Amino acid sequence: MFCLRLRLRLQPGTGVCAVTRQAVHKLASLQNVTSLPPMKMQSALYPFSGLEGYLAKSVDKTPFQLFHPSFKDMVEAEKLFYSSSSHRIDYCSSAERIDHAPALKQPEVCFIGRSNVGKSSLIKALFSLTPEVEVRVSKTPGHTKKMNFFKVGKSFTIVDMPGYGHRAPKDFVDMVEPYLYQRKNLMRTFLLVDGSVGLQKADLIALEMCEETRCPYVVVVTKIDKCGTGTLLKNLMSLQNYTTTQTTSCFPQPFLISSPNFWGIYLLRCFIAHVTGCMMLKDTSQS
Repeated sequence: MFCLRLRLRLQPGTGVCAVTRQAVHKLASLQNVTSLPPMKMQSALYPFSGLEGYLAKSVDKTPFQLFHPSFKDMVEAEKLFYSSSSHRIDYCSSAERIDHAPALKQPEVCFIGRSNVGKSSLIKALFSLTPEVEVRVSKTPGHTKKMNFFKVGKSFTIVDMPGYGHRAPKDFVDMVEPYLYQRKNLMRTFLLVDGSVGLQKADLIALEMCEETRCPYVVVVTKIDKCGTGTLLKNLMSLQNYTTTQTTSCFPQPFLISSPNFWGIYLLRCFIAHVTGCMMLKDTSQS
């Protein structure tokens, strides 16, 4: 029944994209972030900090800061995103079915989201320290038609999944659902939600799919630079209320991201390194 509802609501389509080589963004590295004014640096490292002052005192802010590593931890995590002769970061392969997925043993994380939510742009930002990595990015929604695997040395793999909703592949369910259920080395699913528009019907279906797999997942709120503070807070609190009351496998903290401005990218890199077991953090919460 769930698959039938998903097939009916996630509209199929086609799309084409160009493969582009990314230039190194001036804020790709934490070294350059330290040159920003203190408030801008704080917003880049911990995007939620810029919203705290707008929330009523009665709002519990703890769930938004459960993962709050130190700057030093983020620097250590960043090292994993530099490619070297002994730690090569590169596109591995693509697959339309779980049977065709590469047999990799290292921990894996995947990114799913509605078409045009900024999924490929986010992955491009994560890999910005390694400009030779080719990430498919297009202004046309639905350009990702396969599961794309990127190996980060022997540490972990990042998987760019096809988008759902507008222009989704016709066989989206047959491609994605078996992967989420059967991929034994999958450590975390990152579900992207557009912060400028909030939860959509297709997002609710995707949340239900993640819940049914009973595997841990995280919500990433993208495009936080594309709307005003009021709109973002409204959508964020609505999302938080839903995940708190309607989910059991979702990590309580949403990760706020602006890929063009690199807000939240360093925090997300650190979280990926943490959940894949590549680095141990003694205390990840804000003191």
